[in-house]
Amino acid sequence: MKNVPQPFPFVTAGPDRHRRKFLRQSGALATASLLAGCVSAPPATYPRPLSSRPFARPHVESTGVAFGRVGLRPFRTSGFVVRSERLGEKTVVHNYGHGGAGITLSWGSSTLAVDEAPDLADRRAAVLGCGVMGLTTARLLQQRGWKVTIYARDLPPNTTSNVAGGFWAPTSVFGHDGTTPQFDAQLDRAVKISHDVFAAQVGAGYGVSWIENYYLRNRPFGADDYYYLHNWPRLFPGIAELSPNQHPFPASHVLTHLTMLIEPAIFLPRLMNDFLISGGNIVVRHMGDRAELASLAEPLLFNCAGLGAKTLFDDAELTPVRGQLVFLPPDERVDYCMHGGGPGLLYMFPRKDGILLGGSYDKDDSRMEPDPEISARIIAGYARIAAAMRV
Repeated sequence: MKNVPQPFPFVTAGPDRHRRKFLRQSGALATASLLAGCVSAPPATYPRPLSSRPFARPHVESTGVAFGRVGLRPFRTSGFVVRSERLGEKTVVHNYGHGGAGITLSWGSSTLAVDEAPDLADRRAAVLGCGVMGLTTARLLQQRGWKVTIYARDLPPNTTSNVAGGFWAPTSVFGHDGTTPQFDAQLDRAVKISHDVFAAQVGAGYGVSWIENYYLRNRPFGADDYYYLHNWPRLFPGIAELSPNQHPFPASHVLTHLTMLIEPAIFLPRLMNDFLISGGNIVVRHMGDRAELASLAEPLLFNCAGLGAKTLFDDAELTPVRGQLVFLPPDERVDYCMHGGGPGLLYMFPRKDGILLGGSYDKDDSRMEPDPEISARIIAGYARIAAAMRV
């Protein structure tokens, strides 16, 4: 993806309700900055764009209640695949390989995939996979008048998509040593379409909400940091770099913005229910090879099999990237996301099913058992951050 060099900080416009609130707060931020040299201690509260509550310190202790989960990101260095091909008398449309941004890109990538569908008299379609790509593809097909059957080995809550953070940002989608203009255009379309659909789904029904994000660093932010903020600033309202007296975190540099958080434990069952009540059919079946695909009755197939596409369609580039998460008990006081502040790509997302802590990215690693050492490192990293917060 080609970055547009642009220094931080900058502030962008977003949905009106968030933009107006952020602009009201920005005056307080500016005042705090002017007074920074006159105060000897940090304030007890800090201006926040979405919440009137003070920051809460997460309860992160190595001796506390926690459990780990592992997910395998389906990663391709050249980026995700959306294209069609022939399989005997059938058309196969591929929609897989989204790395760590499957939920983020889902509605957009699936729209591009459904756009590939030929105009057939027989309006039956098969979707391979019941993760977020399979479900969004199936729903979009239904909306265009197709009769859809999902074929999947695993169903929610046992899919890779269920072991996702749900933070809306196109991260770890491709290798950063260069992409093609064609892929850049594909990614741009998918990002914008997906953002608009999720923004329309904000609410408890789909588990989508706007949330504050804070990136912690002990060095300045530059034009190469967080490429998605530079390429799609309008999708991340309120981008700004904060001075030390404007935040409670133990870091010399903090960047903030708003984005959406999608909770898989709510979103995926809702999609599956929407699919079923709209006349969809689900068959639990593992597809071993293309001969099995050719035997299906449907003339149109959508490959949303994730890592399963590696063997099913001989994609040697597709590789697993292992991510391990630690879940702490839910804490409604914590209503912001936090990233960084230590080694290991640490991040924290507050959800209804618990406080999610992450911090691993292990390429070509397909182990599914949680590693106690990784869990201990993640918990210790955020325990240090929480203990040093000025709240």
